[in-house]
Amino acid sequence: MSDPSRAAQAYEHLTHGIRENLGQFGQQLIQVFFVGLTIGMMRTVIPALAEDEFGVAEGSFMLLTAFVVAFGVVKGVLNFVAGRLSERMGRKTVLMLGWMAAIPIPFMILYAPSWSWIVAATILLGVNQGLAWSMTQTAKMDITRSDERGFTMGMNEFSGYVGVAVAGIVTGYMAAALGPRMGVFVFGVVVILIAILMTALWVRETLDWARAEGARHAAGQSTGPQPRYPKSIADTPTTWEVFTLMSWRDRRMAAFSQAGLVEKFVDALVWVFYPVFLYQQGLSLAAIGWVVGIYGFVWGGSQFATGKLSDHVGRLQPIVWGMWICGAGVALTLLGEGVIWWSFAAAVTGFGMALLYPNLSAAVADIAHPNWRGSAIGTYRFWRDLGYGVGALGLGVVAHIGGSVTWGFWFVAIAMFLSGALVLLWGEETHPRLNPDKD
Repeated sequence: MSDPSRAAQAYEHLTHGIRENLGQFGQQLIQVFFVGLTIGMMRTVIPALAEDEFGVAEGSFMLLTAFVVAFGVVKGVLNFVAGRLSERMGRKTVLMLGWMAAIPIPFMILYAPSWSWIVAATILLGVNQGLAWSMTQTAKMDITRSDERGFTMGMNEFSGYVGVAVAGIVTGYMAAALGPRMGVFVFGVVVILIAILMTALWVRETLDWARAEGARHAAGQSTGPQPRYPKSIADTPTTWEVFTLMSWRDRRMAAFSQAGLVEKFVDALVWVFYPVFLYQQGLSLAAIGWVVGIYGFVWGGSQFATGKLSDHVGRLQPIVWGMWICGAGVALTLLGEGVIWWSFAAAVTGFGMALLYPNLSAAVADIAHPNWRGSAIGTYRFWRDLGYGVGALGLGVVAHIGGSVTWGFWFVAIAMFLSGALVLLWGEETHPRLNPDKD
């Protein structure tokens, strides 16, 4: 018996598929919902009260965006680190490390004497999100089949961003009832402690499923259409090999990575400037929570369908159209006024995001070999979440030059249209059934 066959035989007891691993699939969905709650608690109350509560002077755009720049850089780096660590330590260990990093965040918000404490808390939030969200995504990819990846990513992001939206709304009301700091504190402590408990008791390690898939592929036992894996990379590549492949050596991966970076400009805008813009228009914290929440609900809810859609029609077209629709939604925000109009614009933005978001990750997973898929997803997520930092910095610079947050909206809308065009030019269909490897 050859070594690849022996390795494949060692994993015969492991089967892939959502139905076959429904218990763990459900546990990972709950985990990403809690990860979404954790970032969502920072989205409504903190930016809107930057001036009143933390002394950020009106018009200090660079200072206002500092906490999102810090978050994006830290989360991007930790995504990359998480991918490599998870192939050595396992997915569950990295997930737990992410939750442990979140413990100080509510306490720092409660006792923050200045905006610099909020920036520091957001750095820890970046560690939490980079480790924990990455692992919920990677673990689901481990245990599901290739023809379920679109649906899997859609469900992952659906659950996570519904959590973001729920937290934005709930913390808006809790801030009104308990005060801004205490409302976020109580919410955060409850969410983080429950997540740690559930991780310890019910989450299983999924690394062996990835090893099983790699072993079966090496033994020639894979069934169905074969993915178009990159050829110019070793079976067990170094960190640098994976990074360069994802960043520029494979044009498809580079197209998806740059699109991931640019689409985070939208999320940085919604996080930083949306609440400020709406607050300046006279909306209450609760009303702001609902407008931002609609963006999150449409984004999260639509992914239930848009991820599954890409399993049938492919990844490329939903990504390109998603970039353009999302950019159009951002521009629409400035072309009308009133809660109904802003809610409509937020919904359009959210739907565009739902088309592109899960399918970028699914496209990367389609053509990343299981031996280094964790690292590939981590590298893609590095570039994607670095977009928080690049986008927030760009927003701050553009708003400073223009003297208004509205300049940031136009900056993001234009960037989304150009990035979508680049995906159309450089990318290709990655779904194995629709564009299989014929070699």
